[in-house]
Amino acid sequence: MSVKTFLYTDGACLGNPGAGGWACILCYDDHKKILSGSEADTTNNRMELTAVIMGLSALKRPVDITVVTDSRYVMDGITKWIANWKKNHWQTAAKSDVKNKDLWLLLDALCHKHQVSWEWIKGHSGHAENEECDQISQAEAQKIQIENTR
Repeated sequence: MSVKTFLYTDGACLGNPGAGGWACILCYDDHKKILSGSEADTTNNRMELTAVIMGLSALKRPVDITVVTDSRYVMDGITKWIANWKKNHWQTAAKSDVKNKDLWLLLDALCHKHQVSWEWIKGHSGHAENEECDQISQAEAQKIQIENTR
């Protein structure tokens, strides 16, 4: 029996747009790897997407993975909306350009490399890994905000 891999993710933004941070935790068997980063001028949705992209990009071989996120935007975007966006030349149902197309293209490509399942959890509800990702992403956003005010 193969061991299931989990990717827990979160993104944060101080202002929207503003200083942003992302974090993810990869869990496999007894192994745990934390990744995080920041951007000076971004949005919360970009940070949520970046957390998933960076986590999936860190995988060295194709795996069966469950992405656990508190972002409906990310989960619904990749599981429900992206097929129509592609069919409609990256236009929304309202005929406007899809925001964050660059990140959606990256995420879509990564999802084709792995067997990805998605699990949505309510944010700030006591889920240990989600809370840890939230704290790390907030700290990343605060750190870049401080660096930018110097």
